[in-house]
Amino acid sequence: MAWVHMPVRRLCALLLVALSAATCLASAIEPGLRVSTGLASFTLAGREREIWPPPLHDSKFAAMMRANTSNNCEASAPPEPLATPNPLLDTVEPSAKVSVSFIIGTDGRVHSPLILESAGAAEDRTILDTVRSWRYRPAMCNGAATETEGKIEFSSR
Repeated sequence: MAWVHMPVRRLCALLLVALSAATCLASAIEPGLRVSTGLASFTLAGREREIWPPPLHDSKFAAMMRANTSNNCEASAPPEPLATPNPLLDTVEPSAKVSVSFIIGTDGRVHSPLILESAGAAEDRTILDTVRSWRYRPAMCNGAATETEGKIEFSSR
């Protein structure tokens, strides 16, 4: 009688595989989480942007000066941002501003972020944690990756 239960086991296994594949496909087709409330439907990310508008930021980059190397960059390219998410700030003062200086290494990671203009300890910590997670395609000098100093200013205007 063991052979009678075999097709049921195979059917259950096949059903499990089909359901997991359908779940994976559904998550790949609709990556944004949708929330339906009565007549309106919106994405969670869109609602977060409405509640917490992203802070404005402007980046400036400068090549690192080294005493032991000559500055003969015939072909140079600035760093390209790959992942630079905005920090979520809880500023109570609308005119608050934070300036940060950092180094983009030859590996594209942010090194040594330093607060130049502060808006408070909590905001500074949030911004430093966010800036440390940023990734860049490093600046190039004659086809070789080079370190670059970056300065950025966040404001909640």
